[in-house]
Amino acid sequence: MTITRRTAIAAGLSLPFAARGGAAQAQAPSRSETLLLVQEYGPNSLDMQGIGSSQPVNGVALNCYDRLLRFKPVPIPGGGGNTIAMGELEGELAESWQLAPDGMSCTFKLRDATFHSGRKVTAKDVKWSLDRAVSIGGFATTQMNAGSLEKPEQFVVVDDKTLRIDFIRKDKMTLPNLAVTIPFVFDSELAIKNGGDDPWAKDYLKNNIAGSGAYKVESWKPGVETIYVRNDAWTCGKLPSLRRIIARDIASPSTRRALIERGDADISYGLPPKDFKDLADAGKVNVVGVPIPNGVWGCYLNTQVGPFKDVRLRQAVAWVMPYEKMLQASLFGRGVDMSGGPETPKVAWPQAFPYKTDAAKAKALVDAAGGGFSTTLLFDAGNATVAEPMSVLIKEALATIGINVEISKVPGANFRGEIQKKTNPMVLNRFAGWLDYPDYYLFWTMHGNNSIFNIAAYQNPALDKLVDEARFTADKAVYDKSVVEFIKLVNVEVPMVPIAQPTHDVAMQKSIGGYQFQPCREPDFRYLTKG
Repeated sequence: MTITRRTAIAAGLSLPFAARGGAAQAQAPSRSETLLLVQEYGPNSLDMQGIGSSQPVNGVALNCYDRLLRFKPVPIPGGGGNTIAMGELEGELAESWQLAPDGMSCTFKLRDATFHSGRKVTAKDVKWSLDRAVSIGGFATTQMNAGSLEKPEQFVVVDDKTLRIDFIRKDKMTLPNLAVTIPFVFDSELAIKNGGDDPWAKDYLKNNIAGSGAYKVESWKPGVETIYVRNDAWTCGKLPSLRRIIARDIASPSTRRALIERGDADISYGLPPKDFKDLADAGKVNVVGVPIPNGVWGCYLNTQVGPFKDVRLRQAVAWVMPYEKMLQASLFGRGVDMSGGPETPKVAWPQAFPYKTDAAKAKALVDAAGGGFSTTLLFDAGNATVAEPMSVLIKEALATIGINVEISKVPGANFRGEIQKKTNPMVLNRFAGWLDYPDYYLFWTMHGNNSIFNIAAYQNPALDKLVDEARFTADKAVYDKSVVEFIKLVNVEVPMVPIAQPTHDVAMQKSIGGYQFQPCREPDFRYLTKG
């Protein structure tokens, strides 16, 4: 037999299923209890609250830790599994919860749950974890603030099994925000014991799990693979049917596709849209696609540094973008075009905005602003299968109006650190807000709180006032008016050019069931089954 590269890869991938001999063989998870996921890149940390954590770390938080609440699963309209109901919550660590009559606090009763260490989960652990999230800074603290969870004093231990959260203000996002991946609960005694002089044990928790979740990390080799094993003592839901998960990092999309097509891998996220389209058309494996709620591919234009401080140049980019070409060449139609919308916006996000391809308008704006120039466009190499062809088309289009673009890509593990600098003139990025509200999206990407995802560094008190008004009002008429007004404002100011709302796709063998889409867009192993 000739050993080819493909044969070697397939053989390596099948090793986790090999018999181990003796007693170990009897206890090892069977192939039907083991899932093999192939992905472009994996976590660069085990702590999603840590500064610089990459997108896949959300999957670690989702599967290895518990939160007080989670979103209720509901069927995907087109079939193939479940998505989530944003307005419907169910308990995870919380056995029950009760809002105060005045609506200014909520009391949570904890279920009987155990950390991986064997310690019982207490309200003291929940408080320490929420204190950490609002205090550690960066993405975690901004995410908590998005639901008006801002100060440690808000989290009050009533007794070992009871925690009260006091609200700063009435905010429709507070309870849903407790169900995203950030406010997960640590074994605080284990973290403090190993934290040294750091009260939040950042170094320890970057490299170790201290959770109570449905899975434990058995092995983590950054850039190679992460292996999860089921926590058989999990009590916060139905015990998962999969006992072992191997998440293998394989940079080559063609290799990942080949492994799925041959049946050597069970499931894959992050393939190029063309591959998902081809796999769906062939019908040999199941492809499930969910339009990403609150999600947009957009080109962010730095409003504080460089040439795009001039709003005319930002508008010029919006007029020259080849929207339909980008949708087809980079997303292969697996998305919704965001161009050519009405002048008066709807109360929705995402929605098409009122620009479409018009090179003459774009060129006139560039000329009025002083003529052509050179600049750079940055994107995340982890999203290269979509971002690279999109970037090339942007570069070609801008060249026609005298703007010379140099394309730069940054490794996925370093991308968040790079955008946090807020010095890049143009950045291509896909952002999807976890809570599906227009005001939530703009809070992250254009609000004066200047979160990491406000890549354009946009600062406008008028916009902040409208977004905040929408976030905190209980009056639907006020909410609708505020949303329409702030979308009108960003349509003129253009800190970001929306390009397309993408579809989140996953390819699975037909033996895989129980798919669950989550707002963080990482695999939820807890529901998956294998026939």
